[in-house]
Amino acid sequence: MKFLYIFPHPDDESFGPAAAMNRQKREGHEVHLLTLTHGEATSQRIKLGVSKAEMADIRFREMECVKKRLQLDSMEVLDFPDNQLKELDPRKLESAIKERIVKIQPDIVVSYPVHGISGFHDHLVTHAVVKRVYLEMKDRGANYLKRLAFFTVPDDESDSFQDGVFRMIQSKKPYIDCVFELSDDDRAALSDCLDCYKTYREVIEKTNVFEKIGGKVHFELFMEDCKPPIRDLTAGI
Repeated sequence: MKFLYIFPHPDDESFGPAAAMNRQKREGHEVHLLTLTHGEATSQRIKLGVSKAEMADIRFREMECVKKRLQLDSMEVLDFPDNQLKELDPRKLESAIKERIVKIQPDIVVSYPVHGISGFHDHLVTHAVVKRVYLEMKDRGANYLKRLAFFTVPDDESDSFQDGVFRMIQSKKPYIDCVFELSDDDRAALSDCLDCYKTYREVIEKTNVFEKIGGKVHFELFMEDCKPPIRDLTAGI
């Protein structure tokens, strides 16, 4: 099957989803990545003393490291302005996303859940436009689209993701529809992909994301209620 992951920024794919992407590649699926911005507005550029254009180039090179490690079938980074997606005409975002979906014709599209995990507005906008495009294309006969999934983190009531760096928003357990069991190889891929982001090393260490993801990756499924949760995003398709 074909997977298309859609996120707003470089590194979004590596804060958890990379482990699932590695498993999917390992199982013989096609995996594609679409990122809406170059992440040039990050505060890390101030620490590095570089311009937005220079930061965009740095982050793209870091993403190429991820592409190589995961052996992605394709990776495209668009030029929408980082930290400004809420100011754009959403139809422009929808048009760009639709164009890439038509080109790739994925079976499964993966993006952020409604809360965006971090609550950052770029994440929220991405969720909304991806969901609208998915529904519109399904209505217009894009029968190759079989499932819309949202990468998330579960609420285990331990408040473990509130680390002082980002305030993570978690999905309540009844909304979790798919739980991936990760192999050692998948966890190694996740670690390697995080290591690709040299400019974010301090943030990655503070969030402790590798340990928090642990041995599982979680997803919500749009308009599906799986109880018990399925163990693979392709299950039942």
